[in-house]
Amino acid sequence: MALPISRRVLRAFRSSDFSFAPASLCNNAASSGRVGDSLPPLQSSVAGKVFDVCRRYSTTILTLNSSEGTFPSKDVLVPDRKLGLYQDLVIPVTNFSNEDKGFMVLAGDVFDVPIRKDIIHRVVRWQLAKRQQGTHSTKNLSEVSGTGRKPWPQKGTGRARHGTLRGPQFRGGCTMHGPRPRSHAIKLNKKVRRLGLKIALSARAAEGKLMIFDDLEVPSHKTKNIVNYAKQMEDAKKLLLVDGGPLNEKLKLATQNVHYVNVLPSIGLNVYSILLHDTLVMSRSAVNAIVERMHTPINR
Repeated sequence: MALPISRRVLRAFRSSDFSFAPASLCNNAASSGRVGDSLPPLQSSVAGKVFDVCRRYSTTILTLNSSEGTFPSKDVLVPDRKLGLYQDLVIPVTNFSNEDKGFMVLAGDVFDVPIRKDIIHRVVRWQLAKRQQGTHSTKNLSEVSGTGRKPWPQKGTGRARHGTLRGPQFRGGCTMHGPRPRSHAIKLNKKVRRLGLKIALSARAAEGKLMIFDDLEVPSHKTKNIVNYAKQMEDAKKLLLVDGGPLNEKLKLATQNVHYVNVLPSIGLNVYSILLHDTLVMSRSAVNAIVERMHTPINR
């Protein structure tokens, strides 16, 4: 079972007020099979922090020897894990109260696919083009209100010849070759759309910005609860909460007045919304619904 920690986390440790290297500390803990018990007694104050970081950035394969509360006996700790290997990921599960709710295995073919920016670009273009209303319209010559009488005689006045006052050269006249109501949607295969969502989820998981909650239940509809929960999350500037079923009414009321927290059902999860938010919070039911949707055969 691999337990990688990103370089950003290592730099954060080295810039802290303690002097030992976290990589060696986690290596000693991994070799003993128990993180936290093998630490020196003088460094026990830092043990909890190292254990939390190791658990948060754990992207490993769950083996048969592992249980919910302990790590397997054979651990390999590497500073960086190769992405896009379609390996199942193990992520700790928590809630708004930051309680330990065990672990969850994420399907590797959904949350660990190779990152391709070209696919993300195509899917975002497809989304933005498809959501355009296309209701823009202008009036042509036959739609402009006005008389059809010839304004002045063809010859003898010295003025330019005209047959109508509704032409585009006159004030209040028509618009030639203007926009008409139409659809801006472009065609994109379902396989590419599905791959784009997988890539977006894999990117958030690789960055350590994917959090799994046991549920998204809140005690009340007060906005201050969501604000306090958001402050507890490190480096979270904009949150996207994704629930599996219909959205909780208390959660909707608590987040509707917070501009940096948005809520979506799992059926509405899309690439553009994931890119707009730096932190993605999903419930267990949402993860199961997304994986089931990704594994459903495409109807042709």
